[in-house]
Amino acid sequence: MKVKLTKGELKRQRDALQQYERYLPTLQLKKQQLQLEILRQDVLRQARQEHLTARKSAAAAWIGLLSKPALDFRRMLKPRRVITDARNIAGVDVPVFKGVDFSLPEYDLFITPLWVDAVLEFFKEMVALQEEIKVLESGIGILRRELRITAQRVNLFEKVKIPEAEEAIRLIKIYLGDQLTNAVGRSKIAKRKIEAQELVEVLV
Repeated sequence: MKVKLTKGELKRQRDALQQYERYLPTLQLKKQQLQLEILRQDVLRQARQEHLTARKSAAAAWIGLLSKPALDFRRMLKPRRVITDARNIAGVDVPVFKGVDFSLPEYDLFITPLWVDAVLEFFKEMVALQEEIKVLESGIGILRRELRITAQRVNLFEKVKIPEAEEAIRLIKIYLGDQLTNAVGRSKIAKRKIEAQELVEVLV
């Protein structure tokens, strides 16, 4: 690290150090908020995944019966759109799942068994859970990317910028102190020479 050993550089390094020390707590707080939110969203994602798995297991007993009626459940349950909102977490917009908008299924109510409505509702819940898990995974990905960037900045300030500024200030202060000491020494020598010269002149 090459530093100009001047008063102007000393001021610049002190200003930089103040800025780093003021900004670092904000970065550390952001890092903590991101870590907590990632943990919260991951717990929620796991809970939704477990619920989805449990619902699939519950349906295993009767799911085979659906091959008999000539109904295309996949076509009937195609989502028109996944509804999301955004929530700001430590300066980052994270998607929030709100629901799934399904197209209205078209089938003949007179010839279709009554249980089809219940099956459709069950599958809507399954599709909604799958979409919510996707949104949660997307949000966790966004938060993890931001956490990585924030952690890099925290490390840069803690391990590079602040120690460099402190070391630069130390070196400049030592140099300026030495310069001042030398200047005082030279001043005393010059003063003694002048006094000696004045004494010689008086004696002569």
